[in-house]
Amino acid sequence: MAIFQLERTVPLAADDAWRRLTQWSRHGDVVPLTRVVVLTPPPTREGTVFVARSGLGPLSFDDRMEVTGWQPPTSDGPGRCRLEKRGRVVLGWAEIEVRPGPGGRTHVLWREELSVRFLPSFLDPVLVTTARSVFGRAADRLLRTP
Repeated sequence: MAIFQLERTVPLAADDAWRRLTQWSRHGDVVPLTRVVVLTPPPTREGTVFVARSGLGPLSFDDRMEVTGWQPPTSDGPGRCRLEKRGRVVLGWAEIEVRPGPGGRTHVLWREELSVRFLPSFLDPVLVTTARSVFGRAADRLLRTP
């Protein structure tokens, strides 16, 4: 099991950063070789389910996720979202938090526990490094793009 964390401070209002990070279909636009399909009707809430299909042809797999915690940011507090990964290959959870900061900036915290079925645990350090890189670039692109 690989656990990693990303932190960013961005020149966005918390609600704008939240919107950019939690529009699930946009993740497919920024993660290479990935397409995201939301299976439940909007708006996002606890119980929303979506699938990220990653790979090429027969080497593809589905990363099925369910929103199990949903608290958009308010003027008084942070926004928090928790996803449970329930695929046949990818398991674990992800948490996204956006917190208003000084000067109209927002602090973003992305924590994730990732497990890939059939991947031996001695490869967890490689998985952490790869996941931190892929998800870091994805978060940066999502936060830069309106």
